[in-house]
Parts: sequence; C-alpha cells; structure tokens
Amino acid sequence: PMQVELGGLAPDTILQLEGAQRVFRDTIELSALHNVSYQILAGSLAAQKKFLAVGLASVQRPRGFYLLATLQSLFSQSTEEELQEMVVVVHLADTDPAWNVRVAAAITQKFTRHILLGQLLLIHAPPEFYPTLEGLKRNFNDAEERVRFRSKQNVDYAFLLNFAANLSSYYLMIEDDVWSARSFLTAIRRALASQEGSNWATLEFSKLGYIGKLYRSSDLPRLAHFLLLFYQEMPCDWLLVHFRQLLTQKDVIRFKPSLFQHMGLYSSFQGTVNRLEDEDFQADALDLPDNPPASLYTSMSIFENYDPPKAYSSAQGYFWGKDPTAGSTFSIVFRQPAQVSRVRVRTGSVERPGDFLRAGLLELGWHRDRSRDCSSYIPVGSFERGTLEKQGLEKVLPRPVECVRIRVTQDQSEWLIIQSIDIWTTAGT
Repeated sequence: PMQVELGGLAPDTILQLEGAQRVFRDTIELSALHNVSYQILAGSLAAQKKFLAVGLASVQRPRGFYLLATLQSLFSQSTEEELQEMVVVVHLADTDPAWNVRVAAAITQKFTRHILLGQLLLIHAPPEFYPTLEGLKRNFNDAEERVRFRSKQNVDYAFLLNFAANLSSYYLMIEDDVWSARSFLTAIRRALASQEGSNWATLEFSKLGYIGKLYRSSDLPRLAHFLLLFYQEMPCDWLLVHFRQLLTQKDVIRFKPSLFQHMGLYSSFQGTVNRLEDEDFQADALDLPDNPPASLYTSMSIFENYDPPKAYSSAQGYFWGKDPTAGSTFSIVFRQPAQVSRVRVRTGSVERPGDFLRAGLLELGWHRDRSRDCSSYIPVGSFERGTLEKQGLEKVLPRPVECVRIRVTQDQSEWLIIQSIDIWTTAGT
C-alpha cells in the first residue's frame, strides 16, 4: 500500500493510507447510529429510567421458535415489584417485514398487559440503515453465508444497544431462546452490590455465548459503535470479549449459579442442532445464600492466588490449599454475629475432581476473642464425598454464630479445592 510520511513526526511514524481511509470510511458509517429511524412495533417509551433493560434480537429460524417462551419466562419468573424496575426490548430484525409484523402481533396478543405497563417494547431497525452484507471478509475461513449471518447479527445487536442506551441504568443481553431463573433481577442487584466500587465492564450471569451479559447503560453507545465498526470481523461473543478487555477488565467476572439457561434445540443459523447447556444454572435465584460479611482464614498453604475469599464469593473462582492434614482448618469469622440456618459446602472441581475433602467436619463457633478465631465450637455435620449440606441449624445452635469452620479430620495426599461455601441466615440477623 502507498505510504505517507507525516512531517514533524519521527521518520518511522507512517500512516498506511489505505488503512486510514478504511477507518475514516467506517467511522462515517458509524454516524448511522445517530440517524436510525427505529420503527416501534409495540409499546411506548417510559417517562422514567428503569433499573434494568433486558435486550434481545430475534430473526426467523429455519427450525424452532422460542421467542414467546423466552418472554414468558422473563415475565413469569419476576415479581410485580421487579417488573416495575425492568423493561424488555425485543429487536425483531428479520429481513422479511411480514414475519416481523406477524411475530409482533403474536407477542402483542400474548403480552398485552406488559406492553401497556411499559414493560415490553418491540422495535425494528429498517434494512436501509444497515451496512453492506455482501462481499464481506471471510475471516476464519467461514462460509460466505455464515459470515453474512454473523455480520448481520452484530449490526442487529448494535442497533438494539443504541436504542436501549437511555432506557435504564443497566442493560442485560440475552438471546431469544433462554429460560430465566426466578427473581433474576434481585440476584443481579445483589451481584452489583458485591461489585460496588470496582471498575467492571461486563458482569456475566451465564457461561454461554452472549446470554446473561450485564453492562452499564452508559457503556452501550461505545459498545454499539464497537460492534458496528468491526461487524464483519468476527462473531459477536468474540467482539464482546475484546470490548471487555479494551475497557481494562482483564478477567471474566462470572456469577454462580447461572441465572439463564439455553432452551433451544436448533440454532438460528441454518437450523442446525445446538444442545448448549449451562450446568451452573439454578432455577430459583431467590435461593441464593446470604454469606454475611466475614474475614476468612486457613491454616493450609495457599496455592498461587486461589485464596480463601474465592470460596465464599459468588463470583467465579475457588480456594486451593496444599497438603491438607488432620487438624487443618478453614475459618469464616463473621464481622457481626448471625443466626445461621443452613450451610452448604462443595469441594473439588470438574478440572480437578480428585482435590476434594476426603474427611472433615463443619463446626459452628462462638465466644470470639480478639484473635482470628472462636474459643468454643460445636460440630454440626461431616463431609460425604466432598460435599456437605445442613439445614435447620438454628435449632442445633439457637444462639448467634460468630465463626463457621471446616476442619480436616484425616491426612490426604491430594490438595484441597473448596469450590463454594454458602451460608443462609434467618431473617433479622
């Protein structure tokens, strides 16, 4: 390509004219986002911002149709209070206008109440606002039809994000073929509280594709531009990873259990069978533990950065201790005494199934002194095959608990992974 040397800069500062022209041309195309005349097929914009916008794009599938079931799940799994804080935005993005109208009519008939209450919006971005979908780069040696499909999908999402930018404080991206956990909005609110003060770009509530990705709405204009700028380069879920990294969030922040599950059997591209499933999905998000604020300590050596708090947090990660021996302990010391009703501990992992607790006890403690520990403990259960779950603990120890301790009762040659520690408390503690 022709090169231009810029005067006043070091000789090696070279602009490749062809590349620069492409960037300028693409940047001009981005102005399309400011000029899109959306068709609102059903619903109306609320006067006030909501807490959460849930966005999904849908096109005609060769086999299977899951959109109505997805919407039904979103609404039926939410309380009236949660619905008041939420708006669902569906971009009906098929190239066949008759299909969009037909589906909009079916949704309107089934979800009239939610449309009238401002909880559901159906939109369409007309095809004249789309960039070209012909003669695209065939990166990764994808078939031409595949490239066209995923490139259009990127633009579908870009227009959806652009529309949703001012509707709410947070935006949740899902697909049109998912089940929702009960009270997912409340679970998301809790997760946000746990990340307060951190500079996150994306929070993830599913391990699959672009299901359950949460963004600050203030980031949506940038994300929409990003998807539009690189629409033909790669699939949307890959672009979302690059966007997160560009916003300097290096590590994935994924919460467990997952709040969304893939329901569709057939993909929207060519109707191929797609059996994706998230094994971390839990249907009842209200069954989340309380895990009161606490300090965590262990007598075991810690492997690398697999430190104790990772077992107690709902974010991804776990504790990994070296050489557990009889008498080794893992202690949770509450900042305030709490009435513990239920405890669940899982050890081992899919990647390291052998690193589970062979023999151990769960103990509840009180009489906390100035040290890191309690002076009195009572055993309340033993581990079986690396797991323990005990309920009704408020009856076993009717007094407030100050410490919860896992005690190893037998030497083991394998290291110990504590995958998760979940603690429920009774109301008012």
